[in-house]
Parts: sequence; C-alpha cells; structure tokens
Amino acid sequence: MTNELAVPVWLAVATLVALVALAWFAWNLSQSLHRVRQETDELLASTAHDAEELRVQLADLDEALKRQAAMSVASTLPDRVPVAVVDDREYLITDLHRGRGPQVPARIVPAPMFADILLRESVIKTAALASGLRRALSPEVRNRIRFEMKREIKRSRKDRKLMLRAARRDWETRQRSEDRS
Repeated sequence: MTNELAVPVWLAVATLVALVALAWFAWNLSQSLHRVRQETDELLASTAHDAEELRVQLADLDEALKRQAAMSVASTLPDRVPVAVVDDREYLITDLHRGRGPQVPARIVPAPMFADILLRESVIKTAALASGLRRALSPEVRNRIRFEMKREIKRSRKDRKLMLRAARRDWETRQRSEDRS
C-alpha cells in the first residue's frame, strides 16, 4: 500500500538540481554585477579626474583670452573718443560690438534637409493642435465648462440680488431721512 502524500524520488532529485542550478546562476550573476560595478566605479573615477583636468585647462584658456582681449582692446582704442555735436549737444559714439567674440555664421542647411525639417515641424505642430482641440472639445470638458458656467450665473444672480437689496435699503434710509427733514 502506497502513501498518497509520498513524493517520488525523481521529483525530489529534480527539485534539488533546479535549486542548485538557481543558486549557481544567482552566484554567477552576483559576481558579474560586482565586476561591472567595479569597472563602472573605475571609469567614473577616471572621468572625474579628466573633468577636473579639463576645468583647469578651461580656466587657463579663459584667463589667457581675457588677457589677450584686454591687450587688444587697449591697443585698438584711439587716443581721442569720437564725439558728434548735434544741436549744441555732444553724443558719444560707441562701438557696440566691442567685447564680443568673433561672429560665427549660421550653419548652412541643404535645401532638401531644410524642407524635411520644415515639414516635420509643421506636422508636429499640426498634430499637437489637433490633439489639443480633440481634448478641449471632449464631452467631459464641455460638461465641466457647462457646469462652471451655471455656477457662475447662479453666483452673479446672488450677488446682484444682494446689491439690489443693499441699494434698496440705502434708498429707503435716504427717503426716511428726507421725510424727517
């Protein structure tokens, strides 16, 4: 007679093998993640070091450019500042572009690429407009607008009634005071 709750041997062995395989897989995954984390930390440290070196170089370049600009401005400034006399008033003529860097022309885009960019932008704007209209004209929004309008009308009627009552009271008190005088 066999016990119905007995577990077959093959099922127990298969379960143990699956558990061992799962543990082995988890251990390998953990080791792999540990290696990747170490490599990422090393890469992050080297990137931080490179960024600091670039900051130092940028500061040196900025300082050199400021010195060069100061020297070039000092050498190009005339001894006499141009002054215009109009209507007995003196106006100082200034150079507006002084202190700006060299003018960099805008990048030229070929015609087909320009048309493609233009069409994409118009399609995106049109789609956004259509989506906004669809949302604005949805039944829920129209119902909410209707509800708010009814509420506003009720509030304004109530306010008008209160104002009318206050005006009537004021008028009646004036009439009484005129009758007494």
